[in-house]
Amino acid sequence: MGKMMKAAVFVEKGRIELTDKPIPDVGPNDALVRITTTTICGTDVHILKAEYPVAKGLTIGHEPVGIIEKLGSGVTGYREGQRVIAGAICPNFNSYAAQDCAPSQDGSYLVASGRCGCHGYKLTAGWRFGNLIDGSQAEYILVPDAQGNLAPVPDGLTDEQVLMCPDIMSTGFKGAENANIKIGDTVVVFAQGPIGLCAAAGARLLGATTIITVDGNDGRLAVSKKLGADITINFKTQDPVSEVMKYTGGKGADSAIEALGTQATFESALRCIRPGGTLSSLGVYSSDLKIPMDAFGAGLGDHKINSALCPGGKERMRRLMAVVASGRVDLKPLVTHTRKLDDIVEAYDLFANQRDGVLKVAIKP
Repeated sequence: MGKMMKAAVFVEKGRIELTDKPIPDVGPNDALVRITTTTICGTDVHILKAEYPVAKGLTIGHEPVGIIEKLGSGVTGYREGQRVIAGAICPNFNSYAAQDCAPSQDGSYLVASGRCGCHGYKLTAGWRFGNLIDGSQAEYILVPDAQGNLAPVPDGLTDEQVLMCPDIMSTGFKGAENANIKIGDTVVVFAQGPIGLCAAAGARLLGATTIITVDGNDGRLAVSKKLGADITINFKTQDPVSEVMKYTGGKGADSAIEALGTQATFESALRCIRPGGTLSSLGVYSSDLKIPMDAFGAGLGDHKINSALCPGGKERMRRLMAVVASGRVDLKPLVTHTRKLDDIVEAYDLFANQRDGVLKVAIKP
């Protein structure tokens, strides 16, 4: 194209800056999407702090909402000018047929198996935007394997309503799906950042009737009440494990979802669940985990520990947007601030330091 665009790139530890980059050329299986809204993720803050390594000069961001600017010659079923999202995890479809296969497109299956059930082709599911290839904190993003990764936004849904679908909602819901929740269950969710809030909302959708949320921020606990929490615990003033045991008559919760990634929250989650219960782990851990023998029942507690990656693919995105469109979950309270792409450095500072009650910042090119 030869034209330039603005993009937020990783420069060095502590520095993500706005710069000019060429607008990408479109290959036959790609789509060029003009970003209308994106956001900053906790993982992006790990990149900023050089706690997660990416190449210098890489455009950051993995939560794209936008409009198709240009389609590759091999991409069918979409049109230029159409509003779309793409999942943060954008699988690399080695087979053209697999791009239109429903099981391939329902990311929960895809990530779990790495294989397309009806075609049998090996798939390299993974996180590419803002990790291996240029991401969404820019005026344009090139979506690879667009046939399988683009999902049309239903009429009537705003950018803000679907902004959580590519990552936060998909990850949080996967945490609930991994928790083996049955109708009538008691579920405790540790940490009420955006992902933990979505995990609590997902637990409610799956049939949990007592949802207990734990955080140290009263503002976030108040949002969690709006999204379906029945009981909130501030760990700064109450011991979560003893409180959960009190609420469950000493039996423990049916499952616990850990959405922070620390030894303390992982261990508390394990101590909260009943024998035969499930610990669903969503947090990104930065050091080795230890499993205490007593909490693990010396290995005899019949516990299940599941971990999750954010499922992607167009069928996963379709399902999440259907939940939003149904009105059963309203994630608009998660978008607390809006900033222009020009102001993204300030937005990173706001988000990374959790100032002004921030949950998620909508970034608008």
